[in-house]
This record gives sequence, C-alpha cells and structure tokens, in this order.
Amino acid sequence: MEHRNNVTEFVLLGLTQSLQGQKILFVVFLIIYIGTMVGNLLIAVTVMVSPSLDAPMYFFLGYLSFMDAVYSTTITPNMIIDLLYDKKTISFQACMSQLFTGHLFGGAEVLLLVVMAYDRYVAICKPLHYLTIMNQRACVLLLLLAWVGGFLHAIVKLLSVYSLPFCGPNVIDHFICDMYPLLKLACTDTYIIGLTVIANDGTICVGIFTVLLISYGVILHSLKTLSQGGRHKALSTCGSHITVVVLFFVPCIFMYVRPPFTLPIDKFLTVFYTVITPMLNPLIYTLRNEEMKNAMKKLWTRRRK
Repeated sequence: MEHRNNVTEFVLLGLTQSLQGQKILFVVFLIIYIGTMVGNLLIAVTVMVSPSLDAPMYFFLGYLSFMDAVYSTTITPNMIIDLLYDKKTISFQACMSQLFTGHLFGGAEVLLLVVMAYDRYVAICKPLHYLTIMNQRACVLLLLLAWVGGFLHAIVKLLSVYSLPFCGPNVIDHFICDMYPLLKLACTDTYIIGLTVIANDGTICVGIFTVLLISYGVILHSLKTLSQGGRHKALSTCGSHITVVVLFFVPCIFMYVRPPFTLPIDKFLTVFYTVITPMLNPLIYTLRNEEMKNAMKKLWTRRRK
C-alpha cells in the first residue's frame, strides 16, 4: 500500500476557523465530555453493584452506558485537544483507528438498541415467559452478537478506505476521520464505494429504525392488557427507549441515506450523534426510571457512611 500512498497525515479543518469560536467550543465540549463520562460511568457502576438492578433490562442499560462512554472517548477528547491548535493534524494510522473504533462502537450500540427493544417486547408481551426467554445465557449471547455485528460493520468500513490510494490532497473538511470526507481525498473514482456506504449504513439505519418503530408500536398496542400501574411503568421505559432511538437514528439516516457527498450540515449532525447523544442517554434513562434513581440514592448514601 505504501507505494500508492504518499499521505502520512491528514489536516482536519475542524468545526470553525474562528479562534474565538474555538475557545468557546473548547469549554462547551469539555463540559459535555465530563458530563458524558460521569453520567454513563455512574450508570454502569450502579448497575454493576446494585443487587436491585439485576433484571436483563439493566444489564443491557449498563452496557449501553459503557458503550456511550467509550464511543464518546474515541472522538471527543481528540476534538477538544484540536480546538487548542491552529493546525490540526492526525496521522494516517490514527485516522484509520478512529474510523474503525467510531464505527465499531456506533455499530454495536445500534444493535444493542435492537436487543433492548426485544427485551422490552418480551417483558411486556410475554411477561410469564420473560425470565425463561431472557435468561443470563441469552443476554450474554445477544450482547456478544451486538459486538460482533459492530466489529463486522467497522471492518468493512476500514478495509474499503485502507485500500484506497491517497496521493496528494490531505485536508479533511471535518473534525473527525469519516467515510465521505476521506472518499473525497482518494486519487481514484470512489463512486462505487460511496454507493456501498449508502447500501451498508443507509440500509442498516433505515432498516433497524423501521424495525424498532414497529416493535415499539406492537409493545404500545399490547399495553392495554396491563394494569394502570404496569401501563405507566412500561410507557415510561418505552418512552425513554424511543427517545434515544430517535436521537441516534434520525441524524444517522440523514447522513447516509443520500448520494455520497458532503454537506455543510454534516459536521453539526456528527456532533449531535457523537457528542450530544452519548451525554443525553444517561439523563433520559435515569430521569424517567424510579428504580435506577433509588439504586443511585442507596449507592451514594452507603458510600457516605
């Protein structure tokens, strides 16, 4: 690959060229990143150490928080540090690593949201068989499937870009290494690869989003068989899940269900699902979940003693 590739590093243009704007964004993103890490790790630790949160739903929620923390860490710290420098460079290998890890955790998280929807479907539509269907082995297997799916998705991305020749232009008009900005720089026709990105990401985003909406539709339809209290609890949980799903998938669909070119709004959308959504997830899940709030209170009062 080396003889076809003269590019050893890429220059990232970042979110803004304004120095004042970069200082403001540095403070904003630093606060968001700290909030994201504290919120998600707090949920992960609470689920791990609280005996009252041993249900499959919390097992998956703990891993979702862990994924959000790591997903955010693959992108946000780099972006924050870059805001302090005039010239933002990233080596070719680091760029490929960022592309791979971003899509690994993003892909695994998408599949985990499907698993969580299935968990809610079984809990609400087949309550008597819930613990038999969602036993510990099944939960671990479903989690493993999410990781494997994320890995396969990311490896396809990496291989399709890694084999491309980069022979001159190395300025990426973005704050991270992503597919479309990289395809623009390759010294070959990338139209077919662009179409495979739409086929891969677009189909995944639209297909899974549709499946999730249908599954939650089925769940909400079956709520009428529950008691008033059970209905309120199920609505609250499903409401949280649907909010997270919409926040994650709508920007994703806009990014990938269209011809393979970059738009000015892409940076904002990428900020939304790589920086904002991982911060909102812990808030959405904890604020609407009494059991989670009670477990956190118990954990902290125990710590103080």
